[in-house]
Amino acid sequence: MPSATPTGTLPRPAGAAGPARARTPRRLPWRTALAAAAGLLLLLAFPGWSLWWLAPLGPAALTLAVSGQRARAGAWLGLVCGLCWFVPLLSWSGIFVGAVPWLALAGAQAVFLALLGAATAATSRLPLWPLWAAALWVAQEALRGRVPFGGFPWGRLGLSQTEGPFLAFAAYGGVPLVGFAIALTGTLLAAAARSSARGARRGAALALAGALAVPALGGLAWLPLPGSSLTEGGPVRTVAVVQGDVPQPGLEFNARRRAVLDNHVGQTVALAEAVAAGEQPRPDLVVWPENSSDIDPYRNADAAAQITTAARAIGAPILVGAVVGGPGEYVSNTAVVWDPETGPGDTYVKRHPVPFAEYIPHRDFFRLFSDKVDLVRRDFAAGDEVGLLELGGARVADVICFEVVYDGLVRDGVRAGAGMIVVQTNNATFGYTAESEQQVAAARVRAVEFGRPVALASTSGISAVIAPDGSLAASSRLFESAVFVEEIAQRDTATPAEWLGAGPEWLLAALGAGALLAVAGPGLRRRRAGRAAA
Repeated sequence: MPSATPTGTLPRPAGAAGPARARTPRRLPWRTALAAAAGLLLLLAFPGWSLWWLAPLGPAALTLAVSGQRARAGAWLGLVCGLCWFVPLLSWSGIFVGAVPWLALAGAQAVFLALLGAATAATSRLPLWPLWAAALWVAQEALRGRVPFGGFPWGRLGLSQTEGPFLAFAAYGGVPLVGFAIALTGTLLAAAARSSARGARRGAALALAGALAVPALGGLAWLPLPGSSLTEGGPVRTVAVVQGDVPQPGLEFNARRRAVLDNHVGQTVALAEAVAAGEQPRPDLVVWPENSSDIDPYRNADAAAQITTAARAIGAPILVGAVVGGPGEYVSNTAVVWDPETGPGDTYVKRHPVPFAEYIPHRDFFRLFSDKVDLVRRDFAAGDEVGLLELGGARVADVICFEVVYDGLVRDGVRAGAGMIVVQTNNATFGYTAESEQQVAAARVRAVEFGRPVALASTSGISAVIAPDGSLAASSRLFESAVFVEEIAQRDTATPAEWLGAGPEWLLAALGAGALLAVAGPGLRRRRAGRAAA
């Protein structure tokens, strides 16, 4: 019988790298379904559903989907995973501005998962491939958190953990190490499944043992960490967190900015009355949220007088979230320490304004896609000083809104000497969605990462006081007025994550990049040799 192999062409070796092109279309449907399942599993792990224990199954499913595939097929499968994950996860971003900004943001994040899928497929035949695949997750998140426009590190694997063994890794290597531990558990599960399918029982058992060992190590890592006490570890200050609420959800809250200011003044005065009646302890400091005074108190005497009235009534400095005119044609998202006697003092200006929300890059170009860009009438300027503020005998590391998910911004304040972390935020523009829960989850990870209590103040919820182990000491609901008064220790011990900074992230990202180079290098050399021979 004549051979089907064309003359001059060698048969494809059975162990040759990469699947045959003719077989790829038949394999892609079930792989695509598996990649979609990976995205949905990741979605369910995040607040809104909070099934944190599902997080490792996302990387496991995506790794199985791309295993043995060409990079091009891996990119497609990664894109499917990313879309099934980020489109629903970020749905809050389009509640009041429409589908175009929401889908553009989700699609941009999914592109990074496409790159991850391609890289994981390319390295899936290397020895120790589960390790390289997990490191590539960290590399992808490091890139996504920095580009474009300063990046958007929302939805990183580590931010899905509000409890459980993986969360402990935050104290040793921050969010990147938590994400690596989750991804490694998942890729080892994938390795166990692959080995089992091939009948390699010993390999499957070893991989499964490794997958179980990672969370077990996380459980042990909790032992030396701080517990749930707010008052252990340093001098204690009494902190009040005020959530004044807004007249209604949506972008229109800004049009009723005087009502928002009045709400926070009223809640603070009511607290002062409760203190006078002996129902509450007198706070040493009061935290108001971002946008609690969108009327510039430096230029509006009435707004300044109202804030002073609240500060004098409570007899303590207030950390006010204000929108301040300047510099020049810009405005600034500013935290102002407002003393009851001397008025405005130290300030922190938000260092990372949100692109397309607080400023519009390349405004004329993006207006071609949506006229919503003109809702931002004046761009916000970026601050250039670390958010360390002193008030009421406390040194706080202040971050504003989305800054809580940027590792370096929080770390800078803690390293500067803060005894606690403060997050000022405004969630009114995201309605009754999971955005606020996701933000609180990020703050809980920061508490463990730095061993510091966290006070999170929101205009409309969820506000919270978080213990150093990430547990909630107090929390509010969406769109209600709330006041918490808690005694909080000002801690000064440094965690390994604080010492190491971005080191673990760079090391793990380098491991992933090195694996890619190990695959790409020989291929490039072969192509050069082929061109030279031709």
